[in-house]
Amino acid sequence: MSPRRDRYVFAASTVAGWLVLGLVAVVCAAPLAAQYPGRTDKAADKASGKAPVLRSVAVLEWTGEPGKPAASRLIPVAVFDGNQLNDGNIYMNRPQPLALDTGTEYELQQKGTPIGRFDLFQAGEHEGAWRGYGVWKPLTSSAQAAAKAAVNTSSLYATDPVTDDDHPVLHRKHPKGTDGDDTQATSAPAADASPDEDRPTLHKKNAAPEGGDDSVDSERPTLHRKSKNSDSSADSGDSTAAPDPDRPTLHRSRKANAEEAGMAETSLATPDPDRPRLKRGKPAGSDSTEAPKLDGLPATLQQAVAVSDAATHPDHPWRYSWADPADEEKMRSGLMDIARHELGLDTPVPPPAKPKRTTAAHRKATPAPPPADPVELADVRFQVFELAYGAPATMVLSAATPADRDLSPAPGGAANPSAPAPRKHVTLIAQPDLYGGILVVHKNLTDERHLDQTPQMRLVDAVDAMGDNRAELLFELRGDGQRQFALYRVTRGKAEEVFTTVSIP
Repeated sequence: MSPRRDRYVFAASTVAGWLVLGLVAVVCAAPLAAQYPGRTDKAADKASGKAPVLRSVAVLEWTGEPGKPAASRLIPVAVFDGNQLNDGNIYMNRPQPLALDTGTEYELQQKGTPIGRFDLFQAGEHEGAWRGYGVWKPLTSSAQAAAKAAVNTSSLYATDPVTDDDHPVLHRKHPKGTDGDDTQATSAPAADASPDEDRPTLHKKNAAPEGGDDSVDSERPTLHRKSKNSDSSADSGDSTAAPDPDRPTLHRSRKANAEEAGMAETSLATPDPDRPRLKRGKPAGSDSTEAPKLDGLPATLQQAVAVSDAATHPDHPWRYSWADPADEEKMRSGLMDIARHELGLDTPVPPPAKPKRTTAAHRKATPAPPPADPVELADVRFQVFELAYGAPATMVLSAATPADRDLSPAPGGAANPSAPAPRKHVTLIAQPDLYGGILVVHKNLTDERHLDQTPQMRLVDAVDAMGDNRAELLFELRGDGQRQFALYRVTRGKAEEVFTTVSIP
């Protein structure tokens, strides 16, 4: 072989080697690039005027009564940083994720209406998934009044107007005195208008009441700041009160707590000064008793959306109000028929009667056989939302086949009682069409033998995950031993999956 040829072969092999090394470096760096660094440049954000806006969405799961759970846990779902949705279970996890920082306060919502607060006391990791534990606190009287008077005014604050040209809008009566009231002028009320006696008022802390009369609500809860030289009993206002011996404390050894609860040990490193924070609560309180930790998926499990945001946003109830109550029953009945069809439970058609050799008059007098009753569905849930102000109704119906019904076909085509069939589950997302019918925009159909391939969609609630005054539908995707949470945005006759978490046990 000539020296020139040797040089060509050596050069080609060298180039190929560098290409292989470069490809290996890219592949190895991909997982590192996918991990969020967990740090924000505050100086650059301040100079550009674009500080990160954090909004965390989680799901509170509990058993027992709302407000007084027998056991509970908080599952982080997503954190919106102003640009994109990040998985709340791994976002800035050093070691616990940002969404579960101790002292963070979440607002519990039901169709956008606040129903309580949840203050985080502790976070733990179990089988690779993080959970938050704390206490459910009631709303203040002013927050209750504001939630009661709130209406869906999302189009007044949204930067992008809501348009759904492909679907009709069913106009309905809004509460009198709100932005949707057609009888109210858009201008401010006249100065001589008489004040509303039922309208709540907010009292300033430093303002003295007229006449020296103390009109502060005695039942309104107060949060007392804990002094440096006081114990937990000082928060109640009575320094002489003896501490409750049965009250749990968080001053035990971190390692002992971690080994006892089967959780990862919390890092003792100095907190990152540049680590952003969500809405901060005040977990210290004499009347705050942390609920026991919830394990597994009990049959009595209840769920509620939890939102934490450092900024203040107006309340937006996502509950839809029908112009005619008959329309709601019509839509529900129609979706039930669609669900029966998808589950293979169509109402059987009665067989035709055998003709008899009788006179024509006798045949007219013979009544037709009555139609068969529709098959009853199990686990039926029907909810309707107004995901943006003026948007059409968005309906979600989920149902399942009865537990004692066998759908396995026999050789003759009938049900086979000797071969049990798995239960089927269906979830439908639909909207009214132009002709008063039902337009199904998304369908989830599965059975208990194929949950590993097609998880069951279980609606949690509607939530504004990105702070843009539009709500998404939050679903739990429950599979075989694993589950995820997913956000769906419904617009223009389509349901788009915008975010899905990692799989958790």
